[in-house]
Amino acid sequence: MSRVGRKPIDVPAGIDVRIKDSTITVKGPLGELCWAIPRGISAEQKDKQVLLTISPALAREAGGPAMYGMSRAKMANMVAGVQTGFSKELEIHGLGFRATSESPNKMSLMLGYTHPVPFESPKGVTMEVDKKATKIVVKGIDKEVVGRVAAQIRLLRRPEPYKGTGIRYAGERIIRKAGKTAAGAGSGGAGGAKK
Repeated sequence: MSRVGRKPIDVPAGIDVRIKDSTITVKGPLGELCWAIPRGISAEQKDKQVLLTISPALAREAGGPAMYGMSRAKMANMVAGVQTGFSKELEIHGLGFRATSESPNKMSLMLGYTHPVPFESPKGVTMEVDKKATKIVVKGIDKEVVGRVAAQIRLLRRPEPYKGTGIRYAGERIIRKAGKTAAGAGSGGAGGAKK
């Protein structure tokens, strides 16, 4: 049995949770999210808490307890999303690499190609570019969608291992490789003139 799935989800004041026909709807100050609860898992609301239970048949299936824990995590993220939202920060590294915001869900990126790369986020997700045009903040109420949009932006120019240029997550550590000149520099002074 999943220890995560058994934990009750606290519903703060100002958040409205409705469960009807195996669909949960969470409404808050930032918006509204709906999600279809998987087969074999049921949810009920009691005293400002949402409790999940798993059917015995699903509990015996391979992956059943994991589905139970995932469902609880998804619902907790829905509650947190409509209350405070989620954000993911990206950094652009490279000479001349930059982003230009055209609207809250449209931007253009210069990433070393011959042309600017346009990018548009789905509805409900906004993108902010800082004054230096090297940082992008992706914001939204759905954690899964925010993470997917950030991953799509990163794929436009993945960080390369030699110079470290490209788009990376804030705080992401890129394992750098030594180039040919750096690798050969250590053995370059060994071949001296013969006496």
